[in-house]
Amino acid sequence: MLHFSTFFSGLGLGAGLIMAIGAQNIHVLRTGLRREHVGLTVLACILIDATLIALGVAGMGAAVQESPLLLSLARWGGAAFLLWYGLRSWRAVFASGTLKVEANQVRTSVRQALIGVLALSLLNPHVYLDTVVLLGAIGGSFPQEQRSSFAAGAMCASVIWFTALGYGATRLSGLFARPVAWKWIDGVAGTTMLALSASVAFGS
Repeated sequence: MLHFSTFFSGLGLGAGLIMAIGAQNIHVLRTGLRREHVGLTVLACILIDATLIALGVAGMGAAVQESPLLLSLARWGGAAFLLWYGLRSWRAVFASGTLKVEANQVRTSVRQALIGVLALSLLNPHVYLDTVVLLGAIGGSFPQEQRSSFAAGAMCASVIWFTALGYGATRLSGLFARPVAWKWIDGVAGTTMLALSASVAFGS
């Protein structure tokens, strides 16, 4: 039975967390702007979020919080990955290019697109902190019969957000065909990733 108040609690909290600028959102935005494997990317993000939310609400969030080793691996591994991604984005700022895909330009393969979205999602510690730990802890605080409603609400937020972000970005690809516009995207992405890396590595 669906508990609507609990469902909307999960929907609101999930939306608040997922809409923050981060590696996963930037990757979906870039994919939409390039119009490359948008459906695959959006679906992968939704399934990953849904799985992690379910695991968190089921009790894994509490287990992760109690393991210093897992927290340490997530912290430093994630910080290193975000640092690499940020530096790569800033490198792109100083390279010329647009979002317009020419006929002779090599497009990303399905395999490369899938590996990319899996890496940006699963190697980013903030994904686990938001879904498994935070949403899991809050969802686990509800009575047993209401936890599935909370998880469903949080999952619904992921479905709405990633679908809107990915397919909404495809309508803006013409605007970002200009080199200066794409450099702004790369600059914001690089700065955000470097800030996240520092936050993960040196934050409390």
